[in-house]
Amino acid sequence: MIQRTMLILLLCGATTAAAGDDDVTWNKLKPFFEPPAEFAGQFGAYHSPLKFYDGTPAKDGSDWLRRRQEILDRWNGLLGKWPELIEHPQIERLESMHRDNFTQHRIRVEVARGQILDGYLLVPDGTGPFPAVVVPFYEPETSIGTKGERRDFALQLSRRGFVSIAIGSPGGDARKPDVAGTRLQPLSYLGYVAANCHNALAALPEVDAKRIGIVGHSYGGKWAMFGSCLYDKFACAAWSDPGIVFDETRGSVNYWEPWYLGLGDGPNRKPGLITPDNPRTGPYATLIDEGLDLHELHALMAPRPFLVSGGSEDFPARWIPLNHSVAVNNLLGATHRVGMTNRPKHDPTVESNEMIYAFFEHFLKPQKE
Repeated sequence: MIQRTMLILLLCGATTAAAGDDDVTWNKLKPFFEPPAEFAGQFGAYHSPLKFYDGTPAKDGSDWLRRRQEILDRWNGLLGKWPELIEHPQIERLESMHRDNFTQHRIRVEVARGQILDGYLLVPDGTGPFPAVVVPFYEPETSIGTKGERRDFALQLSRRGFVSIAIGSPGGDARKPDVAGTRLQPLSYLGYVAANCHNALAALPEVDAKRIGIVGHSYGGKWAMFGSCLYDKFACAAWSDPGIVFDETRGSVNYWEPWYLGLGDGPNRKPGLITPDNPRTGPYATLIDEGLDLHELHALMAPRPFLVSGGSEDFPARWIPLNHSVAVNNLLGATHRVGMTNRPKHDPTVESNEMIYAFFEHFLKPQKE
């Protein structure tokens, strides 16, 4: 639910830290918040978020508020309108252990009416309130560093002074998500889950409710993107190689699958690329038919900052759709709110993750006097 008062505050740039030139962290990040010369000013064939669907331009912040709502209404009309959010979701702390410089709590968190997920809450030592992050993935153990590597965002950020909450797929199977009886497209439902996890963090005395972000990789990156774009209380977001626009040439950018945006009323399509024998289904088919793309959702972040940690699916040419978000921010008088790093492969690297951590440290931690 978009609150007009909050949007006015957003348009005034009241959400996150300013980018000072004397900020060492920002000086590391700044080059990634400017498109390469070869893509600067390019907008491709994407419909401008600054034009209403009837072609009328949005000329100022007031126009953008109306255009923003138009985008939300259209996408929610296709993907399903969220149920009412839970203002104070319940968190049950089951057991706790001290690790490094934080305490890890195994938890059960309320993410929808009648739906509880297992997860972890990591709280730094010291006196809060602390900034915080929501970290979604297939399962929460990866995010806290007990499974896999270089996807342990909750662990690494909590070591750096952030409260973090790590959660996994509702129902335990990402391809068969439990959407708690709603008629939402699964990816929109994941956004709803993320929003309720935000609210759960915001209600904790250890957390600064105005400084909550979200980060995820791949499937978790898609989840983080929809959560942050569709819920404006997230102060900022980092999306690691989710595939930030529709691209039917790449099997991992598979928004057409029924576990994302392709859930229809008939039989599910077979997993895999779009072919004449295995066509588009569900709202995804309508989105493509209407020429809509995910850059419209990115624009809903403005002027909140976001970072694309790009790999094999989000390569430098993705600056072309990102330039549309830059244009929206320019209209609102905000600069350096859209960034992208790039690496050759899908897997995160030490270097790409360091930029994610620097991003959150800059935009969510209070600026030094």
